Amino acid sequence: MRLVVGLGNPGREHDGTRHNAGFRWVAGLAALGQVQLRQEARFHGQAAKLAEAGRECWLLKPSTFMNLSGRAVRAIAQFYKIAPAEILVVHDELDLSPGEVRLKRGGGVAGHNGLKDVAAHLGQDFWRLRIGIGHPGDRGQVSNYVLNAPRKEELPLIQEAIERSLELWPLLREGKTEAAMLKLHTKA
Repeated sequence: MRLVVGLGNPGREHDGTRHNAGFRWVAGLAALGQVQLRQEARFHGQAAKLAEAGRECWLLKPSTFMNLSGRAVRAIAQFYKIAPAEILVVHDELDLSPGEVRLKRGGGVAGHNGLKDVAAHLGQDFWRLRIGIGHPGDRGQVSNYVLNAPRKEELPLIQEAIERSLELWPLLREGKTEAAMLKLHTKA
């Protein structure tokens, strides 16, 4: 992986929302790598270079709001000549229960507006780390649901999924995606 993008919405009012699971994952990776995310106007977001084990990887939290994330991803990918297959997009996933997390390459966007915009700018051949947040049960409530904080019982499950998937970073960094998927998707 040469670019890891966490999807979310900027601003304090969005910090603890379900929709910002991707932002929390990238912030966790930045903390592990001891790098500081800084606002980069040319990339329409906060970015940092993570240099580990002789490899460089860029981290990005777009500040374009979720529905316009593709603009930021395309800007940094074009600047550093990063192919879609070298990009990991971390995002919240309605179709997974809180605590579940899945890794996959390509595929549809399942109505996720952030993914839809990234795919419109890059195509669909990028990696996705899908962090389960659950579904409200009614399609008409999705917008309100993702823009609010998880319930008290959901929060530790989502946080545990973020932490568990962050442990796989060394495998992802080295391109050992099959090993990462096996470890992530195998029940203990």
